[in-house]
Amino acid sequence: MINEFNLKTFKSHLRITAAALIIAGGLASVAIGPANAAASDTALATEITAEAPSGFVSHKMIEIDGVSVFYREAGDPAKPTVLLLHGFPTSSQMFRNLIPELAENYHVLAPDYPGYGASDAPARDEFDYTFANYAKIVEKFIDKKGVDQFSVYLMDYGAPVGFRVFEKNPGRVSAFIIQNGNAYEEGLKEFWDPIKAYWRTGAKDERDVLRPFLTLETTQWQYTHGQPNPELISPDTWHTDQYLLDRPGNNEIQLDLFYDYRTNVDRYATWQALFRKYQTPTLIVWGKNDYIFPDDGAYPYRRDLNNVEFHILDGGHFALESHGELIADEINDFLTREVK
Repeated sequence: MINEFNLKTFKSHLRITAAALIIAGGLASVAIGPANAAASDTALATEITAEAPSGFVSHKMIEIDGVSVFYREAGDPAKPTVLLLHGFPTSSQMFRNLIPELAENYHVLAPDYPGYGASDAPARDEFDYTFANYAKIVEKFIDKKGVDQFSVYLMDYGAPVGFRVFEKNPGRVSAFIIQNGNAYEEGLKEFWDPIKAYWRTGAKDERDVLRPFLTLETTQWQYTHGQPNPELISPDTWHTDQYLLDRPGNNEIQLDLFYDYRTNVDRYATWQALFRKYQTPTLIVWGKNDYIFPDDGAYPYRRDLNNVEFHILDGGHFALESHGELIADEINDFLTREVK
């Protein structure tokens, strides 16, 4: 039997538990009280409201051209939008810590491309796995979300996807945030030699040479190589990515995308001409120890863009993992000045 003392203690415990949930971002408000006035000492009622705190991240699905696309969203849609475009071999989960840091001042959207993260991964004969098609998916995504103007974070594969969207409608992009995302031949160094060999032939032998790029060992290497303190990088990152890479049929999808990357190089001159014409404000935060996209590819942006804030960091390919707080501060400061 619950006596008066135990009932009061139980109520107090529930209030403390509810408060802990609020802090964790799970609930915005929990009110505990009697079910009715007559039974106030013997009954409990819980009222949960859906209002979320400012840093709360929603996890959603949207259908685009028959494909379910997963995305993360946070912040007030009435505020300026920041679009976060992930790289290989990850997904929007690479932005899991950045999103709450931006959400207080901005509306943040981070989709997973088909074949990545929690988005659908249609069979190769059911979906066109090309960067041109990814750009169309992203464009339709922001249209469905009712976004007209946006700033865009470009990393790795996110750069050619985002620059293709920019090419379609340059005035739509308010600002670039570029983190180890290439648009210049200078940025394609030794790492790319076997991929370039595949571009030249498209043959099975050259394709098979690239299969080790899809292993757990290589995925871990992408996160830890060039990081000054690799022990600070969570293994959750590469294990999560690899689990999704290992979905049936996904290796062939990724090899198709390796081959299609050559079409991005063909667009470099066009993008550079658009940089010179539109002079989009740009923040560069680049891990200098990245073997995939070395900082040789960072400096040429200053050749074509006049309004560039430039930061070379002592980090690797996934500089956001090692320098997340610094990058978040730089983005907030940059957007405050450049995007109204």
